[in-house]
Amino acid sequence: MVGARRPGDVTRYATQECHTIASLTQRAKPSRLLLLGGSTIFGVFVLDQLTKWVIIETIGPGTGRSSVAIIPGVLELVFVRNTGSAFGLFQGSSEFLKIAAVVAVVILLAYYFRAATRDWVMSSALGLQLGGALGNITDRYRHGYVVDFIDFPRFPTFNVADSAITIGVVLLIFALLFRDTDTRRGDEHASEPRLPAHEDV
Repeated sequence: MVGARRPGDVTRYATQECHTIASLTQRAKPSRLLLLGGSTIFGVFVLDQLTKWVIIETIGPGTGRSSVAIIPGVLELVFVRNTGSAFGLFQGSSEFLKIAAVVAVVILLAYYFRAATRDWVMSSALGLQLGGALGNITDRYRHGYVVDFIDFPRFPTFNVADSAITIGVVLLIFALLFRDTDTRRGDEHASEPRLPAHEDV
């Protein structure tokens, strides 16, 4: 029979094709990946500042309200002046944290333009971190503190920026530990010569 393949060859060929497709999918155009990251930065920053403005206007100083129960006993919105870092750590270190935050953003920006063009996971991860960092920096220089408002029992109060930074760190770890390995494997398989069809006489 002409064009028949052995079962083992078919499996190997299909695996090669899957790795090739995965590798090409990850290699989106650098300009599109930078646009994705930039959109993420902008979206996180706007959402963070908008939610903080709403909190200040509704339960901030002089409003006569101290909290809003979203799910009683589980989730409340409160107004907290955070002079420390994320999740209320290092209270009273506002001036030092202003400088440290600017340095961190500069480092992230430098890394962003070098690494964000690798794939969409890396672009999204760095975009989330930069958007969150810029949101909290804006608070520090505008108010002298960061506005926190999401409150769960027995957990530090936090905000949208903190959430974005945390998710971004998790995605970055995933990209560095797993995506790089998968990409290298896909490249290795893609570089292997394709198997010709076997012909039976």
